[in-house]
Amino acid sequence: MTDRYAVLGNPIQHSKSPWLHARFAELTGQSIEYGRLLVPLTGFKTTLAAMRAAGMKGANVTVPFKFEAFDLCDSLTDRARSAGAVNTLRFLPGGGLAGDNTDGAGLLADLSRLTGSLVNRRLLMLGAGGAVAGVLEPLLEAGLSSLVLLNRTPEKACVLAQRLKERFASVHIEAGGFDHAPMPADIIVNGTSSGLTGEPIPLHPVWFEGVQLAYDMMYGAQPTVFMNQAAAFSVPVSDGLGMLVEQAAEAFLVWRGVRPPTASVLQAARDSFLKAI
Repeated sequence: MTDRYAVLGNPIQHSKSPWLHARFAELTGQSIEYGRLLVPLTGFKTTLAAMRAAGMKGANVTVPFKFEAFDLCDSLTDRARSAGAVNTLRFLPGGGLAGDNTDGAGLLADLSRLTGSLVNRRLLMLGAGGAVAGVLEPLLEAGLSSLVLLNRTPEKACVLAQRLKERFASVHIEAGGFDHAPMPADIIVNGTSSGLTGEPIPLHPVWFEGVQLAYDMMYGAQPTVFMNQAAAFSVPVSDGLGMLVEQAAEAFLVWRGVRPPTASVLQAARDSFLKAI
């Protein structure tokens, strides 16, 4: 019997996960079926029970259910626990539910592809919401020498920074608002919602001095607002399509025990479904 998986969310029709996992299955010789499930806002737990009863093996989880998925899990990986959110679920044979979070691994893999090793690199992160909190620990574990968190609400950035300082005492970590004058950075990552809202971020020229890459965790058929802003400072820019592909590949590894190659899939994604967004 072919193992079945799905991505759960609300909304969900836009999700490219079925396309990605179909490519991964072809490349690795795995026999799986992968679909989309639109979950009622109050029906996440019921949906999981129905999936288990139907013999499905696991699921990806997207907005707005990542935190509810975290709360329902019987076991969590360290990276899911540190993120406080789950985007990958496995139905265990004994009836339990195992949770993981592959977002940070996905971002790390894409940044490494674009810039090389993160050892001793300096990162400036814009935003301090759930998406940012879920990716920072893998980046710090990769060897960053410094991390600066800036957010419209400085207090939120400071709380997140303090939590990280407790685990990564050897890394210089600071936080503030967008009026904060941070130390120089090698990489700037935008984790704010500007890619969804279209609202410009109050960027400062001093942030971009010596920066090697400005990266937006969002993606679309056209450059994001942040990418256009950063390009005005003559800085190389990238969207987050590679992160999407890499986090999906990491989830495939969690389920199937093999990590699919991603370079050809990323190129195919740019050539096909990205044009349709």
